[in-house]
Amino acid sequence: MKEFFKVTDLKKVLEYASDFTSVETEDVPLIEATGRVLAQDIHADVDLPDFMRSTMDGYAVRASSTFGASEANPAYLSIIGSVIMGESPPFSIETGQAAAISTGGMLPDGADSVIMIEHTEAVDDISIEVYRSVAPGQNILEKGEDITKNAVLVSGGKRLRAQETGLLAAFGQNRVRVYKKPVIGIISTGDEIVPIDKTPGPGQIRDVNMYTLSGLVKNAGADPVSFGIIPDDFDDLLKKCVLALEKTDMVLISGGSSVGTRDFTIQVLAELPDAQILVHGISISPGKPTILAKSSHHAIWGFPGQVVSAMVVFEVVVKPFIEQISGLSVKHKKTIKLHALLSRNISSSQGRADYIRVRLNEKNGVLWAEPILGKSGLINTIVKADGLIEIGLNTEGLDKGAEVEVIPI
Repeated sequence: MKEFFKVTDLKKVLEYASDFTSVETEDVPLIEATGRVLAQDIHADVDLPDFMRSTMDGYAVRASSTFGASEANPAYLSIIGSVIMGESPPFSIETGQAAAISTGGMLPDGADSVIMIEHTEAVDDISIEVYRSVAPGQNILEKGEDITKNAVLVSGGKRLRAQETGLLAAFGQNRVRVYKKPVIGIISTGDEIVPIDKTPGPGQIRDVNMYTLSGLVKNAGADPVSFGIIPDDFDDLLKKCVLALEKTDMVLISGGSSVGTRDFTIQVLAELPDAQILVHGISISPGKPTILAKSSHHAIWGFPGQVVSAMVVFEVVVKPFIEQISGLSVKHKKTIKLHALLSRNISSSQGRADYIRVRLNEKNGVLWAEPILGKSGLINTIVKADGLIEIGLNTEGLDKGAEVEVIPI
């Protein structure tokens, strides 16, 4: 327990995510499913569209009836009817015939294309001139052209966006099975921490981390639950951890890895049911003293007390664990990174991955990443930042003008 900075490589830490199982599933109305992780593949039970439909306002025709048509030599077609939206046309199209049709209308039998209304002119009530030819299949959607029957509409393990819920609505999926939103417990520790509605006395600070971590938890698709502020007392922290583990799927202890309390927190974590200390320091900066323990099937984290360190640790390390228990599959995990040029030289120590806060500025069409330097206790540095850049383990620094990948925050 006394050896603290026996750090674990970040890659190894992230591999532990697979040790934790996903939360249970539930059925929810489709209207509530956006942002949730789908628990199973959903297949198409019909073709989409399940009939040939027009993509333009105009006339349903046989393409061959328009071949060679031009403004100088228009084709003349007879109008035999109009397609009523939402109904199957009771007639068929022969060579030299046309039927008025609106966007989305069902093509009559015999029609294989639609001529845009802009390329026609009415001669009288029963005939039109066509000034441009169309090819078979032009301005229509074929049956099954969008989605074919039995195809996978949305695969399990994907977080549903508005476009996926819209697709599922097109197939009448009014309820879907999704993973429950993980519940993440947050415990703030330290004799110096006070609620935000209390004026701090000498040596005290407001509980900033509970609010920043709660916001990050929500952004990760989970529900945060605060278990309050616990003073530096072994028994109190142990009781609160046990309670939090009973009621949540993961626990974050804010301030649980600081130098003054690290052995104290480790001892508490070691006393939890079926406890394992998996990580006791990570090779990143800021956030080196982070702790990861496992109690039964729950992950429990000891976070640095400094707000910037805590937020970086969450984004880089903890968020992938929340995605894991959320049921998000590896193929659907996407980290959006922006490419930019570094605005100044920046140094780094070998043997750890440094995460540098940066502000993004565009100059003459080029995106620049401007490092925001400052101690991990300065919250304004993370407020000003648009993202993070990583300087790798074996890199001594980066030069001005180097291309960097920015992780938006």
